[in-house]
Amino acid sequence: MHHTFLYEPGVWTLSGMFWSGDGPGIAVEGRTEISHGKDCWMLAGRMRVLASPPAEFVSIYTFEAPQPDAPVLRWSSENPTLGKLHGVFAVVGPSMLSLYRSEQGDYQGTEQLRQIAPDQYEGTGVLLMGDRRLSSWHVTLAR
Repeated sequence: MHHTFLYEPGVWTLSGMFWSGDGPGIAVEGRTEISHGKDCWMLAGRMRVLASPPAEFVSIYTFEAPQPDAPVLRWSSENPTLGKLHGVFAVVGPSMLSLYRSEQGDYQGTEQLRQIAPDQYEGTGVLLMGDRRLSSWHVTLAR
């Protein structure tokens, strides 16, 4: 299967639902841009939670440019609340799975991106602090 998200530069829009802790779901929308450089790839995105007042999460991930047939994509990100995050994306059939944790080890999470079509993915993820769910989301990404 040929994955397009992350593996091809492009702009993706997202929409779906976000849950804070175990609270009710709130609609989200956003945008993600993927770019490829010689030595690294970059993901710059934002997710806007359509609450009252709205909240916005901004993310910038840097990826080590993968070697051909590399089994994983290694990434890192700096988050003002969580600190430095390190993770990997691994392709498993129609899905890309990401596992990550904060540098201090307080936070960890996972995300699954399942390819529906070359220009569409479904994403589901969760952020944990220990065994407590801080947030989760279910979104559709379209290019």
